[in-house]
Amino acid sequence: MAALTPISRKPMSLVLPTVAAAGGLLGLFVGTANDSGFLGIVIGAAIVTALAALYIFALKNEQMSKWISILIFLALGFFVGGIPAAILGALAGWFFHWFTYWMYEGRYRQRLLPYLTPSQVLWHYGFRVICGAIFVFLITPILVVIPLSFNSQDFFTYTPEMLRFDPAGYSLKHYQDFFTNNEWQRSFKNSLIIAPIATVISVSLGTLAAIGLSQSHVPGRRAIMAIMISPMIVPLIISATGMFFFYSSIGNWMEGTLGLSKNFVGYVKVVLAHAVLGIPFVIITVTATLVGFDRSLTRAAANMGANPVTTFFRVQMPLILPGVISGGLFAFITSFDEVVVVLFVGSASQKTLPWQMFTGLREQISPTILAVATILVVISIALLTTVELLRRRSERLRGMSPG
Repeated sequence: MAALTPISRKPMSLVLPTVAAAGGLLGLFVGTANDSGFLGIVIGAAIVTALAALYIFALKNEQMSKWISILIFLALGFFVGGIPAAILGALAGWFFHWFTYWMYEGRYRQRLLPYLTPSQVLWHYGFRVICGAIFVFLITPILVVIPLSFNSQDFFTYTPEMLRFDPAGYSLKHYQDFFTNNEWQRSFKNSLIIAPIATVISVSLGTLAAIGLSQSHVPGRRAIMAIMISPMIVPLIISATGMFFFYSSIGNWMEGTLGLSKNFVGYVKVVLAHAVLGIPFVIITVTATLVGFDRSLTRAAANMGANPVTTFFRVQMPLILPGVISGGLFAFITSFDEVVVVLFVGSASQKTLPWQMFTGLREQISPTILAVATILVVISIALLTTVELLRRRSERLRGMSPG
């Protein structure tokens, strides 16, 4: 662990412009919400800079200035947007007070190596700010949708009661509608039928393909790999159009020659189409896992008399299992969230949950869609958390991390 760098106070020529930039960023958000982004930048930078100068030159008391900062921003937030904005304002006041002294006292260098140049320090924190900004812009739409799903009114907007945190403004009726409405439940059951079966097919075929393509003696394996993962690259509308014509012929043959029911054939077509979309994810994750696989283990198993099937299930599969499960989870998410292909390949009997959401947006604006979206977000977070845990386990098994 690197030794802590001694802290020293920094010149105001560095502190005030940096604090002003942070205040201008906050002002941009507040000003944009009030149809005046430029004015928000100017006001935000001016307020934060004035407070920073007041704290450093006049008060010279860090504890007192913290509470003054919190109270000032709390009052400003309450004036702009009521109680919710007041809470956010208090948090902003605490942050800007902390940030001011973090810069002024040189605390930003406290845990960095002492020989880093100013440009290296700037890149160290600038990179983190850029990543944080990207994360905020990606996650904000999701955070906006989740509270709306608890709206007691049939509106796609925050009501005055919600903004006042009035319990009357919140309700679980949209979730109740999802679990009691026949249309939503039928589509949900279809998704629970189609996605797991498509995932099993994707994992089976994708794992075998990844193992085969990982062999150095396979001719043209790079070209084959490119073709196998092409469903990830080709625009989905093009893939959906091609699948429509391909599976239409197969469906006609299954109905006419084999005498299968139209409804069953429809499910088969959707499952196969979703399996095609999921296979590339399995190939990529399993191939990445096979990079660190010790092939001498399979040769040792063969020398001990194990046949290829036994070797695969007893030796190879346990070691690549995290990659297989990760690919399966990605394939499941792809199938569960997909809507374009099922619109082309499926029929009304195979209407999935995303298809029902799309229909709800087009034909009737029902906040039940927001409740379903929240449920899907929770499911996706749970699955991605599982993927991350499996990734770490895979690294430990391959000796890539000390944990």
